[in-house]
Amino acid sequence: MGGDDNSVVDGYLKDEQATLALGATVARHLPSGGVIYLLGDLGAGKTTFTRGLLNGLGHIGRVKSPTYTLVETYTPTPVLTLHHFDLYRFGDPMEWEDAGFRDYFGPDTLCIVEWPEKAAGALPPADLTLQLTVEGTGRHYCLTAGTPTGTACLRTISTPPAVG
Repeated sequence: MGGDDNSVVDGYLKDEQATLALGATVARHLPSGGVIYLLGDLGAGKTTFTRGLLNGLGHIGRVKSPTYTLVETYTPTPVLTLHHFDLYRFGDPMEWEDAGFRDYFGPDTLCIVEWPEKAAGALPPADLTLQLTVEGTGRHYCLTAGTPTGTACLRTISTPPAVG
């Protein structure tokens, strides 16, 4: 994983397994109450990353894209609920408020938001933003911290473990 400071980590994901592994890595380091924005074209791997994150949290079972339902909710542990939003179909940021999604965010949740620009100004700030870009048969990724919590997460991810 590359990056020139503690607020950005980037690299190349050669296949689906690498995207799942990135999600599992983030799961081990981002505390509950976290917010992740996912950016990328359709088919870039946003739901695959979410599946890896959920698997990293202990979820066993299917992970569906919330494209048609707007939100899918999972309870990977007894003390954590993960909400996976897909706002692709939103035409106006007020749809976020009208849907009551603000109530889904809290200290015992982890919220992942695809297409956050569709609710610009209405969403809580992201601790992490993941940009996925198709590159050949893999994906380039860039994780950017947006809060001190996100920076702490990236610092842990980008620091190699001590050998001893």
